[in-house]
Amino acid sequence: MTALPPLTLGVHTVTYPVMQGGMGIRISGANLAAAVANAGGVGIISAVGLGMNSPYFDIDEKSPKKRQEQFFEANRLALIDEIKKARTLSPQGVIGVNIMVAARDYETLASTAVDHGAKLIVSGAGLPLGLPGLTAHRPEVALVPIISSVRAAQVVCKKWQRTFNRLPDAFVVENPQAAGGHLGAKPEELDDPAIGPAAVIPALVKYLADTYDQPIPVIAAGGIYDHDTLVDALALGASGVQVGTRFIATEECDADPRYKEFHLQASPEDVVLVPSPVGLPGRALRNAFAERVIAGELPEAKHQCFANCLQVCKFRDKRETYCILRALDRACRGDVDNGLVFSGSHVGQGDHIVPVADVMRELVTG
Repeated sequence: MTALPPLTLGVHTVTYPVMQGGMGIRISGANLAAAVANAGGVGIISAVGLGMNSPYFDIDEKSPKKRQEQFFEANRLALIDEIKKARTLSPQGVIGVNIMVAARDYETLASTAVDHGAKLIVSGAGLPLGLPGLTAHRPEVALVPIISSVRAAQVVCKKWQRTFNRLPDAFVVENPQAAGGHLGAKPEELDDPAIGPAAVIPALVKYLADTYDQPIPVIAAGGIYDHDTLVDALALGASGVQVGTRFIATEECDADPRYKEFHLQASPEDVVLVPSPVGLPGRALRNAFAERVIAGELPEAKHQCFANCLQVCKFRDKRETYCILRALDRACRGDVDNGLVFSGSHVGQGDHIVPVADVMRELVTG
């Protein structure tokens, strides 16, 4: 067994170098985040679309303007509820929130998260160039951008240092060749070794060490599913790993049991790339919905945009692809045939639903 170092993000330190990935909608909520934090890792609540399935939102509101306003307010209130619940379940744990830069209510959600007890903000789907300004009144909150290249890290560091006199507390480096959900690369780029972890992680670690006096940990994400892949990532120079898919088939995962079972029964051969309204592909499990989308059908054709939730959306602007909020929401509620079921490439690593503590034990001890 390889002894693992703790992971330090700003002023926060956890026992094991494991961060749980943010998975929406309501796949990684308070229950999963708290369980991971209690097991010695970093628990993450996904803020995307939290208001969708909440008492604060009525999708049948007739006025489009009122419906959009209600949706954004519902997201804010639901995030407060989720953080409060996670803090109750894990009073001492390190719990953060994953917020997409591409979301129209990004600034509101970031301010809400830090004002209600989040210990870190993880931020991707765009470069969070203004994030330190949104959280300046809470300097103890760790800020962790998600990137996929050294160039992106350079842009963030230079902008933050020049404008806010601050550097990131860590970087999550997504491996688009294995990660689940939206990917930071086009399909034709995915076979390029230059974007793989063996190339990007050592180069980023060297750049950060050579350029800045303070340590900036690098967290490897995508393709981490057991002890060996965790150790491999640390051997490349990473200080920790982010694990998403492996935590889905757990008792504490916030998704519907049918969603968990769908992951449990899947194999790597079931993983496909699907087009997305955000413009880049996503990695998901094959089902009837994914097959229709891949075939170029429009499964959401009868629906209109109801929330105006993204900065860029092909469904809203061009009536192409589908409403990703509706697709993710259907899946998390258990409609795994007609919803979008995101997944990393290494799915199907168990044969039954287990507690988070068991997954964490396997990750850190083998």
